[in-house]
Amino acid sequence: MACKIVIAFSLLLLSSINISLGGEIAIYWGQNGGEGTLADTCATNNYNIVNIAFLTTFGSGRTPVLNLAGHCDPGSNQCTGLSDEIRACKSQGIKVLLSIGGGAGSYSLSSADDARNVAQYLWGNYLGGQSGSRPLGDAVLDGIDFDIESGGGQFYDELAKALKAFGTNVLLTAAPQCPFPDQSLQTAINTGLFDYVWVQFYNNPPCQYNGDATNLLNSWNNDWSTIPTGKLFLGLPASPEAAGSGFILADVLTSQILPAIKATPKYGGVMLWSKFYDNGYSSKIKPYVSMVTQNYITSYLPSSS
Repeated sequence: MACKIVIAFSLLLLSSINISLGGEIAIYWGQNGGEGTLADTCATNNYNIVNIAFLTTFGSGRTPVLNLAGHCDPGSNQCTGLSDEIRACKSQGIKVLLSIGGGAGSYSLSSADDARNVAQYLWGNYLGGQSGSRPLGDAVLDGIDFDIESGGGQFYDELAKALKAFGTNVLLTAAPQCPFPDQSLQTAINTGLFDYVWVQFYNNPPCQYNGDATNLLNSWNNDWSTIPTGKLFLGLPASPEAAGSGFILADVLTSQILPAIKATPKYGGVMLWSKFYDNGYSSKIKPYVSMVTQNYITSYLPSSS
């Protein structure tokens, strides 16, 4: 009887471990008018998290500017209609965040006070605060994504602290480059305040997939899996055209890489750049990204003898 109890408890424990290995897909939306609406993006049922990209100008006394490419013009108050689409996404259980920064923008933080001012702006205009000029209307976003690729990395830790001070329900995510440590975001990430970190394993040959997964897995296991974050995501281009390098065929990803990185306790899933380039890639990988690893149980089942 005692043996059966131990076996049952062991199976329950292993099942709990298994459940934690299920992953999600995050997608960037907003940088190409040909990618469809935000509502349509969420209605695909392929994504768990959508990053609205980008707030391209902020900090150091600049007037913040939201750039949604061909979708709408925030300067003419044309993007407030997105509130209904944001609410539609959230009603499906999808988290919707604002991504700040991007590869082409004018942004930097000049001091801790500057970081706190930017946090106050983000809270009032995109999160749970109030402002007379909310660019996306009155819908409340779930959090802020840090995609900081230029302008230096100073004071983003202060920005993270100031945003989290508004409440733990404000999600913080980061999109560092895979060379470790990231020059712009590592200090901020090291605060331990980021709920999700999706590392860009593309356009970075030393640590991306190059026909062989060795460099990518070494970077994932030896560097990024050690950071203090809730969940760690593998950031990838959704097609060969989405990035200069680093694209991974869906069958290679699902057969060679996902099984390896799912062993990481912090495994959170896959981030894709971007909705415009996702022409079936997320549909192919979704079952494997979210699939729990069953062989953890079968490998440890006692023999019937």
